[in-house]
Amino acid sequence: EHRGLVKHTGGCHCGAIRFEVWASADLHVFNCNCSICTKKQNRHFIVPASRFKLLKGADNLTTYTFNTHRAQHTFCKTCGVQSFYTPRSNPDGYGIAPHCLDDGTVHSIVTEDINGKEWEKAVKEHKTIRDMSKP
Repeated sequence: EHRGLVKHTGGCHCGAIRFEVWASADLHVFNCNCSICTKKQNRHFIVPASRFKLLKGADNLTTYTFNTHRAQHTFCKTCGVQSFYTPRSNPDGYGIAPHCLDDGTVHSIVTEDINGKEWEKAVKEHKTIRDMSKP
């Protein structure tokens, strides 16, 4: 089912939120310049929902939304860290913060800038972003 993928584990700063995610050891991370990603320095890679499992802390998550309210910016109520969220570009998947993964499973990270200030245009022109949450 998860051939060629690695099981990464991670969570928030205080440990109230823990998750596992199956993804490549070589991560393709987006660096978005939209208003919220800039303020939070939200860099993330996208996976299908079927490859993500919340292990602990569902009751300690809270959600912030704005604008279209499609993106679900989930974060820990205790420490405020967003270790994953539901991106507007891929509402059927998760955006995972690579800096919230535990050490030892990431081989490399390639970062791609995306122009979130012109979100509709950027996503329309991107050839693969919408498919990243497909199993």
